[in-house]
Amino acid sequence: MNKLIVLISLISLAVILYAFIGRKGTPTSSIHQFSAKNIDGEEVSLSSFKGKKILIVNTASKCGFTPQYKDLEALYEKYKDKNFVIVGFPCNQFGNQEPGSSSDIKSFCTRNYGVTFPMMEKVDVKGDSICDIYNWLTSKEKNGVESSSVKWNFQKYMIDENGFLVGNVNSLKSPNCDKIVNWIEGK
Repeated sequence: MNKLIVLISLISLAVILYAFIGRKGTPTSSIHQFSAKNIDGEEVSLSSFKGKKILIVNTASKCGFTPQYKDLEALYEKYKDKNFVIVGFPCNQFGNQEPGSSSDIKSFCTRNYGVTFPMMEKVDVKGDSICDIYNWLTSKEKNGVESSSVKWNFQKYMIDENGFLVGNVNSLKSPNCDKIVNWIEGK
């Protein structure tokens, strides 16, 4: 009988441990603590987005994924009046695909894709010079939810209305994929 109780206890413990393996953590801090310079060089506090879902995307003008700007702008236009914002962070760390200045990037985005969502100055999203926002986005130790690495341009990070990380979507997925749209719509 004692062996059966021990066996049942071990199985129960294994089931409980298995349930927690791979689960996302609990948010420990908010992205609202950060600020960044926008594409015009003005400081923007991310706390100005409190109450909105935020989709953060590292962008590039000369990438195979650059046409995602069109889908990002369409998504922004559709949901911007429903407490949603997209924030683009140009990055030149993947194949030197964002070599231009802030004014070059702004002109490109406006002229070719009609971008109206907020764009920030160029940043590093990995490595020794990673900016504070991406350091937070990619470190479970800092965001409390998950660790990740930015693999390429147009990786998307979802932030809830309280500034907590929800998850990320890789570059291969369109900005209007089910995961992002369902998250925006609260499904």
